[in-house]
Amino acid sequence: MSRKIFAVAMLLLAYAALSGQAASPHPNVTLLKAARLLDVRAGKYIQSAGVLIEGNKIKEVGPIAAVQSHAPKDATVIDLGNATILPGLIDCHAHLLTSGTSIFPQETILNAVAGMSPTARVLLGAHNAREDLEAGFTSVRVVGHSGIDGDVSLRDAIDRGWLTGPRIQAAARKLAPPGGQALHLNPAISDRIVDQEFLQVSGPNEARRAVREDLLYGADLIKVVADADNRFITPEEMKAIVEEAHRSKTKVAVHATTVTGIQASIDAGVDSIEHGDDATDEQLKAMREKGIFLDITQLFFGGRLRTMIEKMQVLPPGIQQGLKAYEQMDAQKTPAFIQRILKSGVKFTAGSDMWFDYPGKTRGEATTLMFGAMKDAGLQPADVIRASTSTAAELLGWQDQVGAIEPGKFADIVAVTGDPLVDVTELEHVQFVMKGGEVVKNTLLKK
Repeated sequence: MSRKIFAVAMLLLAYAALSGQAASPHPNVTLLKAARLLDVRAGKYIQSAGVLIEGNKIKEVGPIAAVQSHAPKDATVIDLGNATILPGLIDCHAHLLTSGTSIFPQETILNAVAGMSPTARVLLGAHNAREDLEAGFTSVRVVGHSGIDGDVSLRDAIDRGWLTGPRIQAAARKLAPPGGQALHLNPAISDRIVDQEFLQVSGPNEARRAVREDLLYGADLIKVVADADNRFITPEEMKAIVEEAHRSKTKVAVHATTVTGIQASIDAGVDSIEHGDDATDEQLKAMREKGIFLDITQLFFGGRLRTMIEKMQVLPPGIQQGLKAYEQMDAQKTPAFIQRILKSGVKFTAGSDMWFDYPGKTRGEATTLMFGAMKDAGLQPADVIRASTSTAAELLGWQDQVGAIEPGKFADIVAVTGDPLVDVTELEHVQFVMKGGEVVKNTLLKK
């Protein structure tokens, strides 16, 4: 009887497949039209552009007349009028499962670990993921503060179609020195709390075991905290981490802000350094020579941090003065850092490091503030866009899938009404979002 049932099932499946082919010879074909398309690699526009999409992939790109001549008659046509289309945006430094209402990291982490269940954190992540996607971020790299495996579960739920959100690379728990990062706890209870967010490393053997544990839980990359409150991952531990991760063809991203942490990362051959605040010219040169990416995280440059805090609470005069003093210092340091990055030739990407609940903004809207911040810090619009598309895709190892509007890649496409090569803050107001050939958002007026 089981063989007969199996045979009947196969016949029904075959009939359904043939029936579907007969009913629609060109299933899920879309022709996307716009006034111009940005070639992010060249930094130039294709005027009167067309994109032919078959299923979830791009089939053809070029002038609309040529592309339209190759489209089947029953293709769905989406005319975006005078809009500019460009690849879906990529945030290389996201924290989707955290939403702080305090500027103090300790309070945010403790609230996430002790004040929320793992289920609640994943649901928060689903909420933030949807808002990120609606803002134009079709891919993100989640680099910690996600509980034990919350970001992995969120990634899998999106991939299976249970939830709507961007493509995710998940890091699971961060590897960190004993005590974790930004936590100062009672030693009697510290491990139970720290272990919810971090894998504590003390020695090369523990470092290797931590990498294996993250991979067991499904991590796409390994995130390491190289320096935390005068505690460091040692050079030997960092080398063990990188060797173990690379053995499994897994990339290593490292939070490193000090010269000591940055040097240990460079010597070990990590894949990206996050933040890199105190990197010397020699270290930037070494990063370029080794092919190590620098993920720039300057979301709050130019007074944006004070603006956000003032929306959260009334600031006493003393704190206002302190923030203004910080802004004056930052106004000198960060632009100089950006110029040294450009001079060094190191490959750089854009990461938001957004983990706040920003009053009056969705998570995605808050994340887009990084574009204006990077512009104010001295980057040209084309460089900001590449750092958020083609170069970001290369860092993720997804350059054959996303990061440009090219045949064979996923149809991850966004549109704005203005000219982002003139004003990159146009990316703060994305009007159209497509992920994998499916329209997620379209607020453009149709002709």
